[in-house]
Amino acid sequence: MIGKSFDPKSPPRVELEGGLFRMGSDDHYDEEKPTRPVVVDAFVIDAYPVTNRDFGAFVEDTGWVTIAEIAPDPRAYPGALPEMLQPASLVFTPPPGAVPLHDIRAWWRFEPGADWRHPRGRGSDLKGLDDHPVVHVAWLDVEAYARWRGADLPTEAEWEFAARGGLDGAAFAWGEELEPEGKLMANTWQGQFPWDNRKPSGSRYTSEAGAFPPNGFGLYDMIGNTWEWTQDWWSTTAKATKSCCAPRNPRGGDQAESFDPAQPQIRIPRKVLKGGSHLCAPSYCRRYRPAARHAQPVDTSTSHVGFRCVTRPA
Repeated sequence: MIGKSFDPKSPPRVELEGGLFRMGSDDHYDEEKPTRPVVVDAFVIDAYPVTNRDFGAFVEDTGWVTIAEIAPDPRAYPGALPEMLQPASLVFTPPPGAVPLHDIRAWWRFEPGADWRHPRGRGSDLKGLDDHPVVHVAWLDVEAYARWRGADLPTEAEWEFAARGGLDGAAFAWGEELEPEGKLMANTWQGQFPWDNRKPSGSRYTSEAGAFPPNGFGLYDMIGNTWEWTQDWWSTTAKATKSCCAPRNPRGGDQAESFDPAQPQIRIPRKVLKGGSHLCAPSYCRRYRPAARHAQPVDTSTSHVGFRCVTRPA
């Protein structure tokens, strides 16, 4: 598990040489297509996600106030109900029984008072969670932390290259089977989502960073536990290419193209999340894979999204 004595500004990191790899997947969700060759240059990535202990050091040093702790500006959310315009964040709340899986409101709650210090909402705290990944952090929060560290957020291509751990084209970060020989390789949902959580009480949400085996590069929690922010604007316009013409250090689409077409009245750009979380399940969200990706509005924080940092040679 993660060590507790290192400097938050200089956590354990892994140097990666970069290279050519196959990004995406043709076998799962449409937004992952097509599989295509991509080249990334050398970079250094955190071995673990940023923890509550790390983020607390940043807040203590800078006085940073996270987005979840600030009341939203009504001008940015036309038509929003007054109760939605208060400091809050999204908290996973399992229903008492089986529910239709087409409406996420059955298990997500907009919780006033939920933030990185209070991950379940008012009355909750970080007792026993110092070395769990920090959650309830929006884009501006993770960007500010990275600047404080003298670091950056990974691009989607860098993140996926790192998550694959040298297993180019494999379905999972550890090979082709979700649970090789019945062994759990990441903190993912056990049971029928979202109501039947078969993990032991006390471990049904995030787990301590490093609780599961590292990938081939020595990186922990690249899959499961929490989704992780990347730099790239959300896009689904990737194109098939040949190895001879593989793009080098590609970036996502344009900010203007990242808006959610289902909410045309709210112009909030979206970034790419990677890695899946403790809520990903075979019965619902099979995104516990390096190729998996998800769109996240930059203003939105939740109880299952965190991040890690990278640095690049000058």
